[in-house]
Amino acid sequence: MTTTVLKSLIAVLLALLLFCQVVVVPQVAAQSAVRYAEIAYLELPGILVGITFLLCTQVVLLCVWRLLSLVRADSIFSESAYPAVDISLAAVGVATLLVLVALVTFLTTGFSTPSITLLCLLGVVVGLGLTLLIVVLRGLLRKASQLEHDLSEVV
Repeated sequence: MTTTVLKSLIAVLLALLLFCQVVVVPQVAAQSAVRYAEIAYLELPGILVGITFLLCTQVVLLCVWRLLSLVRADSIFSESAYPAVDISLAAVGVATLLVLVALVTFLTTGFSTPSITLLCLLGVVVGLGLTLLIVVLRGLLRKASQLEHDLSEVV
């Protein structure tokens, strides 16, 4: 039942993220370009970075969906789990890099407030933490898969 509830939540999140990609990000970028005409040239890059960041989030959610399916099928300790973990790792890395690029852009244009700077720094730290956590979990998955394989040979 837990995997079904989690998949339902992931489906809702995917729909909300898609709405943000299609509606919210372009509207916020357009409003910001009007409000701050000096940096209006960053509207399109801002849209692309925002959409790509949300796409990375969607990729991670789809990988979690895949891993939940493997848990439900009782085959999480198989080779088919590794690509989902590796793709998640790459997506979190790209998202973290995008936040870092945004931070540098804000700082170099002089349009960074303390709260924006703090949020971006927090995003970079959280992204790096998630990246390291996924690396550790990937190692644990490999070790558990090897142990299960060894145990199946004994039995």
